[in-house]
Amino acid sequence: MSRDMTGTQCILLFVKSPADVKVKSRLAATVGDETARALYAHFVLDMTGTLKAAPCPFRICYHPPGAGDAVSSWLGNGFISLPQQGKDLGKRMENAFHQVFSEGFSSAIIIGSDIPDLPVTILNEALGSLKTSDAVIGPAVDGGYYLIGFRKHTFLPEVFRGRIWSTNTVLPETIELFKRSKHRVHRLPEWRDVDTIEDLRALLLRNTQTDFRTSGTMTYLIRNRKKIFNE
Repeated sequence: MSRDMTGTQCILLFVKSPADVKVKSRLAATVGDETARALYAHFVLDMTGTLKAAPCPFRICYHPPGAGDAVSSWLGNGFISLPQQGKDLGKRMENAFHQVFSEGFSSAIIIGSDIPDLPVTILNEALGSLKTSDAVIGPAVDGGYYLIGFRKHTFLPEVFRGRIWSTNTVLPETIELFKRSKHRVHRLPEWRDVDTIEDLRALLLRNTQTDFRTSGTMTYLIRNRKKIFNE
């Protein structure tokens, strides 16, 4: 896919500032806050590396809104960033779409920051699907989704309202709303995000022979395997 084909598309990476808020709380309950912060930092750095290979611009959407300086110190100044705005995750995603569509982008996708090994091929598939589909969604193993996207004129803010986030009802409720709205939705391959120690172990095992094996995340996991997994 050439850059010309996706010149009016945008990817939004949702991140939290580890310096300002607790990250990966379920994982931290097992490995501790310090290790969870270190892992999360590697997740985000690896994902920004992947996004640099994507065929369109991307934005870092950070939380909390006042964490701009901390995020710049962490990730550097080489990214366009904007604060997440809204009282909950749904409102923050809705507002992020409104923001980029108001800037003139014709379509956009949002991805979370707990899928460090998501390959650029899936991002390309998501972006390409929005040439003909009204929306795109990437189902997560836990019943949520790791990616969602729309064209400007088919944006459906209702999918972000009334959801109980981080539950296994999010995906089926969203799909049902798409059906009721008669949206043509492209469904991506299922992916496993990293919320628990079991997810982290699965990440390690599935990438022993992939290109991701040389990533910062995998290097950290291998070096600290005994401490993290009590092996």
